[in-house]
Amino acid sequence: MDRQTRPSFAPADSGAAATDATASAGAPAPRSRRGWRVLAGLLFVVLLLVVGARLTLSWLNPLGEQTIDRSGPALLRSVQNLSRFEAATGDFQVIVDLEKDAKFLPDAIKGSRTLFVGAGTVDAYVDFSTLPKDAFTVSPDRTAVTVRLPHAELEKPNLDNKRSYVFAQERGIFDRISDFLSSSPQNQQELYVLAERKIADAAAAGDLRSRADQNSKAMLEGMLKSLGFTRVTVKYTGEP
Repeated sequence: MDRQTRPSFAPADSGAAATDATASAGAPAPRSRRGWRVLAGLLFVVLLLVVGARLTLSWLNPLGEQTIDRSGPALLRSVQNLSRFEAATGDFQVIVDLEKDAKFLPDAIKGSRTLFVGAGTVDAYVDFSTLPKDAFTVSPDRTAVTVRLPHAELEKPNLDNKRSYVFAQERGIFDRISDFLSSSPQNQQELYVLAERKIADAAAAGDLRSRADQNSKAMLEGMLKSLGFTRVTVKYTGEP
């Protein structure tokens, strides 16, 4: 009989088995690396979105100078809100020499003379609330502006009672008796009226209004340059 030949199987290589075992044990490693790659990709996308948003906002620039309305009407409303700008104040002191005589009686009998010191102030102002719509002329590129203003005006004198007083007074006999019997022996109303009139005349004759015009011009130049204008021209009524 022929002998059956049984197939012989070579024993499994121990090295290959060890390698397979090692590969099986380290299988999660590629997955871990893929997870980190996905996370890094997501972070990169988020970073791109943030940078893109910042660049977009920077390009739009909503808080920049381009959003400032510097047109004529807007400037006019801003200046009108100033109303009466007190541009200068003058401090004055005058002497009132008031004498009253009787026609047929000597001064010792009937008559009086009073020296009164009057002190007070006068304010010079510019009324911005009355500016017309064409008071401002803005250049096409909005870098230059021309303003036309009225000249400064003077307010009524403000007499200071604490610094105003009677310096000297002479009265006849009849005047002394009349003042003694009167409820208001020293009625100084007329003296105050005369002092205010003299102060008003002194303010009008001086350079108070001229200084007020200069101060108003300086104030407007500073305000308009702070709004972005590089050249400011201020002209007054009557100037070409």
